[in-house]
Amino acid sequence: MAVTLDGKLVVAISSRALFDFEEENQVFEQGDDRAYMALQLQRLDIPAKPGVAFSLVEKLLAFNSHAKDAGSPNDQHPVEVVILSRNDPVSGMRVFRSAQHYGLAIERGSFTRGQSPWRYLKPLHANLFLSAHLSDVRSALEAGVPAAQVYPQSVHASDAHPDEVRIAFDGDAVLFSDEAERIYQAQGLQAFQKHEIDNASLPLPDGPFKPLLLALQRLQNCGTPKMRIRTALVTARSAPAHERAIRTLMNWHIEVDEAMFLGGLAKGEFLREFEPDFFFDDQTGHIESAAQHVPSGHVASGVRN
Repeated sequence: MAVTLDGKLVVAISSRALFDFEEENQVFEQGDDRAYMALQLQRLDIPAKPGVAFSLVEKLLAFNSHAKDAGSPNDQHPVEVVILSRNDPVSGMRVFRSAQHYGLAIERGSFTRGQSPWRYLKPLHANLFLSAHLSDVRSALEAGVPAAQVYPQSVHASDAHPDEVRIAFDGDAVLFSDEAERIYQAQGLQAFQKHEIDNASLPLPDGPFKPLLLALQRLQNCGTPKMRIRTALVTARSAPAHERAIRTLMNWHIEVDEAMFLGGLAKGEFLREFEPDFFFDDQTGHIESAAQHVPSGHVASGVRN
């Protein structure tokens, strides 16, 4: 029987999102890929430091460990993490060795030596793609894959919640479409509020990250008491526009654990208190604020982008 990833939560991640390769990347950005390869080979036995998305990956893979403890066969492990990297195959050896050093059970990867790897998302049936390259993220989103540009300078996740994967999402243009955001941009706050009141019972169209939220809920439902997922909606909406967002999630039969309707307040300090392993937002201003406190990624979709 052929190996398949069907039914798993599949996370595709670049090497710079998983590990701190910023020093090495400076050599790569100078256009000398052979010097970069030589540096990575020279450091082959030196594990790379954890990167911005390391905590998210480590905790998601813990679902597999607990499934094994519960007696599930290997092919029923619910999470698969795949490296999808512009690195060359030689540098890929260091990526896999670093993963092994930290006990990350990552077996699969594609290394494209400077070319965009996003096209391999389709055969992977990926539920999420994290990359430091904005162009790759845009291509993935256009192909219908939830994707975000990781901010390598983001603060790393807190270690205060070892048994919880904590993920925070913006609403409009992330979980939901940018329909309401377009009205706000074109006509202002009053028109936006009126539109949302008039359409409070009408679910918002799907946004690019709805499939990920659904996949996370499936993982939670078939999960283990030793690991859980905690989600938060963190939005600039405020009452009365809150109701349509909540009713949309209810219509989707999706539950979030927390919802913050901030009415335009900076999100960073609220996220600092929630302590997510990752936060997704479509506006770079919100990401720059959040990145000072938590791991953050830019979802390059919607009218703002």
